Amino acid sequence: MIALIAPSDAPAIIYGPTGAGKELVAEALHEESRRKGRFVTVNCAAIPKELIEAEIFGFEKGAFTGAIKTTQGKFEQAQKGTIFLDEIGDMPLETQVKVLRVLESGEFMRVGDSVTKKTDVRVIAATNKDLKKAIEDREFREDLYFRLNVFPLTTHALSERPDDILPIAAELLVRHQNEFEDFPTISEKALERLRDYSWPGNVRELENVIQRANVLRNSRLIEPQDIMIDEPVLDDRPEQSLVSHA
Repeated sequence: MIALIAPSDAPAIIYGPTGAGKELVAEALHEESRRKGRFVTVNCAAIPKELIEAEIFGFEKGAFTGAIKTTQGKFEQAQKGTIFLDEIGDMPLETQVKVLRVLESGEFMRVGDSVTKKTDVRVIAATNKDLKKAIEDREFREDLYFRLNVFPLTTHALSERPDDILPIAAELLVRHQNEFEDFPTISEKALERLRDYSWPGNVRELENVIQRANVLRNSRLIEPQDIMIDEPVLDDRPEQSLVSHA
């Protein structure tokens, strides 16, 4: 599906639980597209309500207290590229109106400015919320939902795709290989332990576990006792003193 829709400039929205890899899907859509600009991320849940508009659209010098210089917003930074609006379900309604305008006309204004700017940006959004319920609760605009929902994609919880655990774990090992003195592999019993776990934190939790296992291992092979998840596994390795003897 990513390969099919990546060349399009139409908006897309990615649904799925926290930590399931929605941003990786968005990055893949950008990398497989024909766009030459940057991939720019905005975490709508992490930006205070009073600052999100300035963060996304930029602001003019003196627009508000602390605006000591004119600053580009994320839409300008992503010109000819892709903007990823993560956790868009947490975006304030007043900001949703202005994002809708960008989707409909390609136009926006910086905070404190009266000049309209044009933008050529593909918008990809993501959420872990039920947007239809948010619309019913008047927390999300229905018109923005339909503008974004051209290409809906879903990333499932890791517990629903156990066959993905090994390739994802292997990719995470490659990603952190500069931290290793020797490159590790995962034993069959350790893999079985990974597959049997429910992964409430999804891929994000798996990454933590893989990094932790790399520190705990005594050889190139990651064993079950190195996989510190859920309940602890009894370690039958010889006790090692942490005191250094001169």
